[in-house]
Amino acid sequence: MKPNESTRRVYVGGVPLGGGAPCVVQSMLNAPAMDVEANLAQINALAEAGCEVVRMAIPKTECLDAFEEVCRKSPLPVVADIHFNANIAIEAARRGAAKLRINPGNIGGLEKTDAVIEAAREAGIPIRIGVNAGSLDDELAARDDLTLPEKLAASAQQYVEYFLSRDFPDIVVSAKAHDVMTTVETYRILSKTIPQVPLHIGITEAGTLMQGVVKSACGLGILLEEGIGDTMRISLTDEPTAEIRACWMLLSALDLRRRGPEIISCPTCGRCQVDLIGIAKDVEEHLRTVKKPIKVAVMGCVVNGPGEARDADIGVASGDGVGVVFKQGKVLRKVKEGDIVNTLMEEIENL
Repeated sequence: MKPNESTRRVYVGGVPLGGGAPCVVQSMLNAPAMDVEANLAQINALAEAGCEVVRMAIPKTECLDAFEEVCRKSPLPVVADIHFNANIAIEAARRGAAKLRINPGNIGGLEKTDAVIEAAREAGIPIRIGVNAGSLDDELAARDDLTLPEKLAASAQQYVEYFLSRDFPDIVVSAKAHDVMTTVETYRILSKTIPQVPLHIGITEAGTLMQGVVKSACGLGILLEEGIGDTMRISLTDEPTAEIRACWMLLSALDLRRRGPEIISCPTCGRCQVDLIGIAKDVEEHLRTVKKPIKVAVMGCVVNGPGEARDADIGVASGDGVGVVFKQGKVLRKVKEGDIVNTLMEEIENL
């Protein structure tokens, strides 16, 4: 049995998390916390992209009215992200949060969580204990006898034990660093020391689009392949829907979950006689609205294309200004280069 099959199941709104449920895809809003309409617009875009849970920061008490309205109107469960002020977490639970996220490094100590736990219990919602390498509490951070992964794991474990002593088991844990292998080792420790607790995995502060996707794919790919991770976020310094697309691409590449098409395309070479890069990008853009979990091949060589992408549901292999459209390796017809994308999309609609 894989680690994420034996964790305790909790519910974020109506979304099951843990206990063998599919790894839940989530992101975080970056619109101003006081702007209800901007946050709802972002939530709708995220939902369309495949987001299942969304997190919203509440930086100050004055934002709670907006948070409450967003929760009331959101099509997705909204997690309240709280730092420094336990009272905001308590109020967020009363105002419609589907889950609370608190940071042990800055919430004010264990005693500050008592009222938070009771508020979550009364609301019937879980709490994520979210540890970050950059905000460990001072006493733990100063210890020389522990590695950073051990410090991160110890911080999370301390809070888990305290929550359990308060008879509150509906918890999720994250323990993130910007360093890939530090994060991987931390989650490996946690999956062994608190095997019953669902884990939210991610590389924090991973960077801009290219670097962030690469770092996240490396770290989260390792963990997911080992069966570690009940929910995930790929954190990017980019537009939030990019995080969702990256999550689904990673889950699809690992054959864990599929939502929408996967593109198979060759890197081009001197044999290529069409603008394959442009065609591939155009196909990718058209496929953003397609929900079918299919494989679409965009290949540069007529001779080898269909064979190299034999397991694709539909595809095109290019020649001298033309494209040969094929389905599961069998040629359907030949079209001019300018008609490749439209023809491919027509065939996809008929699948």
